[in-house]
Parts: sequence; C-alpha cells; structure tokens
Amino acid sequence: MITLHHVPQSRSMRVLWLLHELGVSFRVQEHAFDKSLRAPEFLSLSPAGRVPALEIEGERMFESGAMVEYLCDRFPEAGLGRMPGDMDRMAWLVWVHFAETLSQHVAALTQQHIMLYEDAMRSPIVMKLEAARIAKCYAAIEARLSTPVENRDHLLTSGFSAADICVGQAVYMARHFARLDPFPQTAAWYERLTEREGFRASLPTEDGTRIYDRDFYEAWDG
Repeated sequence: MITLHHVPQSRSMRVLWLLHELGVSFRVQEHAFDKSLRAPEFLSLSPAGRVPALEIEGERMFESGAMVEYLCDRFPEAGLGRMPGDMDRMAWLVWVHFAETLSQHVAALTQQHIMLYEDAMRSPIVMKLEAARIAKCYAAIEARLSTPVENRDHLLTSGFSAADICVGQAVYMARHFARLDPFPQTAAWYERLTEREGFRASLPTEDGTRIYDRDFYEAWDG
C-alpha cells in the first residue's frame, strides 16, 4: 500500500498528480498547513516537518523529487520516467528538479503574502524580486518549449512525462504571483496539462482546505 501525506496546493500535489497518472492503488492522508506538521508523529515521517511524506510497503520517504524518481523507476510501464540510457534521461532529470527552483520562489512569496501575520513583517522588495525570479523561470520554460523540434507539446521530445507533472505543478502555484501572459508557449503548454484527468484529480476540492484564498497576489508598491 502507498500512502501519501498531502497538503492541498503544496509540493505534495505533484506526487498526488503523478500517482493518479501512474494508475496505481494509493491512499491520501490530508493534513492542514499548520503547526500540526511539527508534531512528533509527523516528524517521524518527514524530519523537517514538510509535505509530502510517502509511506510505501513499510518504508518512508520525504522530498518530492526523490519520490518522483523512485515511483517512476518502480512503475516503468507507465512511461512517465526516462530510464538510464534513454536519450531524454538527462533532460528528464533536469526538468524534474527544475520544478524545485521555481517552487523555492513560490515558497518565499507564499510566506510574504500569506504566512507572515503582521504587515510590518512583509517586504515589498522581496515580493518584487521573487516575482521577477519566477518570471525568469517562466522564460526558461518558454525557451525550452520554443525549441524548433517535432513534438514540442511537452518538455521532452519523447512526449509527456513526470517532468511535465513536476514543472506544471510548480507553475500552478507560481501563477498566484506571476502571470503567464508574456509567455505564450508556456501558457499553452500549461493549458494542455490542466486538461489531464490526473491534474484535475490532484486539485483541492471546492470545500476542502487550501493555502491560497485568491487567484492572484499582487506585489506591494511599498
């Protein structure tokens, strides 16, 4: 049995999406995005008190990138990984882990806009810098998707993979702080991803808990 410890609209969403795409049996243990993640019971699963945490056949994992690699290796028949020797293996690894570069900027902005409890703690400079860094990440994705090769509907020439899941989920979060309008190829790619059943199944329910209570957070003017 696979158990995913999940907070809606967090990094654990990429693992939830992947599990849906893999078509394997699993269950989800949903958590609130609060101090309960520091409880000893949860820290035994994830020592830093972060999601995701994954339990699989008595073993425990933390770090979403590691989970993605492990699950794709464990279930190769789904075709979402790229094995050693595959022509797209290097690019697959790069883009799977590029998702964390983008997510770090999202995390900084989530803290600035949502987690800090007094306005005096917030920094308009940090908000603008981190939003600009997200845009630079979008530009990297745009350059990749604009490469003039066949089948550039996805990040890899060989088609849809966990790389699209990881980066697509990071873009899902990043769109709360930086718009995709200046990046047409990225916007079109993201729109295609949102049509997938696995993506839709990984979204928070209408009445469920969520981190973001609005669609977009503007950087402060100061």
